Amino acid sequence: MAENVTLARPYAEATYQLALAGRALDAWADVLGRMAAVAAHPDMRVCIDSPRLDAGDLTQLFLDAVAGDLTAEQKSFARLLVDNDRLGVLAEIRDLFLELKNAHEGVKDALISSAFPIEASSLTLLVSDLEQRFKCKIQATVSVDPELIGGVRIAVGDQVIDASVRGKLAAMSVALQN
Repeated sequence: MAENVTLARPYAEATYQLALAGRALDAWADVLGRMAAVAAHPDMRVCIDSPRLDAGDLTQLFLDAVAGDLTAEQKSFARLLVDNDRLGVLAEIRDLFLELKNAHEGVKDALISSAFPIEASSLTLLVSDLEQRFKCKIQATVSVDPELIGGVRIAVGDQVIDASVRGKLAAMSVALQN
């Protein structure tokens, strides 16, 4: 995994610089997402790993599988990835690109785990509170984890806010053991 990130980093940084210069961060984020999904598909993985397909055929097959119109730069990027045997790290390229994009836009990702589904109005209020606390825009991803028993656990970057019943019980257990 770390090796894949190392391989992906120069591609992500170059793509980010290109997208930033062209004022097309959102368009590139969308295309990278589609490309990563296509590259991760099991049928495409078979084609990527096949020695029978030459680079030109694989590039054309890949571009045909990526839905939507692509710019000449995006097609060249796909060709470059095929030529350098880097289609396998497209997910990492996308993730690193999104990190750079979010940092530029002042956005942080928040992973919110809740014991029960969160209503839209409560989520909006929670995200608003998080934006005030972290002084940035928050992009929330919500998951349901019944093991929390109640409450929520929020991870923003390397900071964790554990307001779950499970977390409070664990803290009480530690306090009682001391």
